[in-house]
Amino acid sequence: MQPKADQSEPTLTSRRQDPALDYIKSENPLLPRLFKRISAGPGVMGFLSATPFSLLMLAAFVAPLLCVVWFRFMPPKSFSLLHVPTLANYAEIFSHTYYKSVLWSLGLAVATVLLLLVICYPLAFALAKVFRGGAAFVTYAIASSLFVSENVRLFGWVIGLMKNGVVGGTLASLGFPIESLLYNVPVILLGMVYVYLPFMLFPLALGVQMVPTQVREAAFDLGATRWQVLKRIDLPLSMPGVLIGSLLVFVLSLGALAEAKILGGQKVVTIAADIETEFTFGQNWPLGSALSTLLILITTVLVFLCLGRFDLEKLLGKKPAE
Repeated sequence: MQPKADQSEPTLTSRRQDPALDYIKSENPLLPRLFKRISAGPGVMGFLSATPFSLLMLAAFVAPLLCVVWFRFMPPKSFSLLHVPTLANYAEIFSHTYYKSVLWSLGLAVATVLLLLVICYPLAFALAKVFRGGAAFVTYAIASSLFVSENVRLFGWVIGLMKNGVVGGTLASLGFPIESLLYNVPVILLGMVYVYLPFMLFPLALGVQMVPTQVREAAFDLGATRWQVLKRIDLPLSMPGVLIGSLLVFVLSLGALAEAKILGGQKVVTIAADIETEFTFGQNWPLGSALSTLLILITTVLVFLCLGRFDLEKLLGKKPAE
């Protein structure tokens, strides 16, 4: 005689048969499809979870950028997006001397990247391979400068380099009077190197840290010189940090504004200064938008040309070297 099944516990058949769910399916055939897609895998749930952030990015980042891109086709001195599109702004750009500001920005950006590579690589090597307990202190000391406004730090250089300032007053008291050290190209480069040094140093330090110490020691044991180790081991293996730091500093330097204004005294006009002038004093938003779009286009083309010369998968270690 078989025992009776416990009537208090629902069977598998009763669990699957839900009258309310059957009613919903019969009334609206779209709901079963939605339930099926949600239960199919984590892809739909991930999409739904990312929807609020995606909407925020569209409203806060993509929409203003699209406004700038569309504003470049509006007539000069207009403040509406509803005019008939025109290319008058680009005609004005190429008929005036805006190319000089573009060349100045490119030259300063390239010079800043090269100077920071020479300055930061030895320091990054020291942070990653030489310093032990002191590496954290040096890192915190350099990173703490990012907590202070860029303009405040640049005005500190103005106080130090102006006529009868800290440097000039000290030299004058020693019998070596000098004029102001401000308002020239070298001091602009000094300010850019000072401001963007952390953005080059930290990626370089991470890149140098990727170089195995055992490989360097093996190369020295086999008779390699320091130059050969640097050329064939250190630089190739730390190239991801070099590439990331160089691109980051180049993009930031290309749009630099405060260094040329505060330390250069507008003797050197960059493309960012022209954009600010058109949006503020000139009240020519379409021309400012055209210059902004031109700067974005130049930056994008140069960055992709630079990336195209390197095999990123090999540099990042995702593909073995041939």
